Amino acid sequence: MSSILTNNSAMVALQTLKSINSSLAKTQDEISTGKKVATAQDNAAVWSISKVMESDQSAFKTIQSNLNLAEAVVAGGRAGAEKIQTILNDMKKLAIGAGSDANDFTTVNDQIVAKKAQIEAIVNGSQINGVNLLKTNPLPGQTDFSVLASLDRESGTVATTASSITVASVDFEADIVGATITTIADSDTAITAIGEIEALLDIATKGAAELGTAGKRINDQASFVSQLADSLAVGAGALVDADMEEASARLQALQTQQQLGVQALSIANQAPQTILSLFR
Repeated sequence: MSSILTNNSAMVALQTLKSINSSLAKTQDEISTGKKVATAQDNAAVWSISKVMESDQSAFKTIQSNLNLAEAVVAGGRAGAEKIQTILNDMKKLAIGAGSDANDFTTVNDQIVAKKAQIEAIVNGSQINGVNLLKTNPLPGQTDFSVLASLDRESGTVATTASSITVASVDFEADIVGATITTIADSDTAITAIGEIEALLDIATKGAAELGTAGKRINDQASFVSQLADSLAVGAGALVDADMEEASARLQALQTQQQLGVQALSIANQAPQTILSLFR
């Protein structure tokens, strides 16, 4: 039955064209924004997960920067400790050289005193941004130095657990600068000084090794955090980024469907005119 009041074909063609236009608009949005889920309206669950991942990725980038700074702090202390170890070794050689009664003990002792003053200057200067791991208190009132190393998110909750790396002071200020070395006045006092310097040399060697170990740990954590941040960025992208190759192919197909839909609607709209032929 034909009707001039109800055009079923035109209604079907119009609904089809609307659906095509909607899909075309969404595809064009994907191409222009690069995202298949740009807002919570597109897919609330996926959008929510991606935002949490993006937040974590941003946090880990900041943590990486903090770890890099912490590594520099530890490296500054380690460099000072290694230099002090070298100076103590020189002091030991001077004391050993004074183990003969034929030496100028006063000159040797003056050299050792000067090198100990140099060690004190190195201890005081081995700081980065005010943090000095060679002193008794790396920071006012603290005996160690901490840096945030990770934020561990618990599955299914919004809670995160902070994980830190703590580096204890090697305290060269008290153990080396504050130590007493016997004044060398003869070969006997030189032998005593050798033992005292040897003990300080052991402290310096162990301290430098401890700072080296801490620095390596911080460096490894910084590398891991960097990789984790990249993985989170990739994961979030996989959830919300548009497949541009697929979107391009879909755009071409939808444009073709749109043209056909317009033609179908045009044909359907012309159908009632054929009823006029019945009245001629």
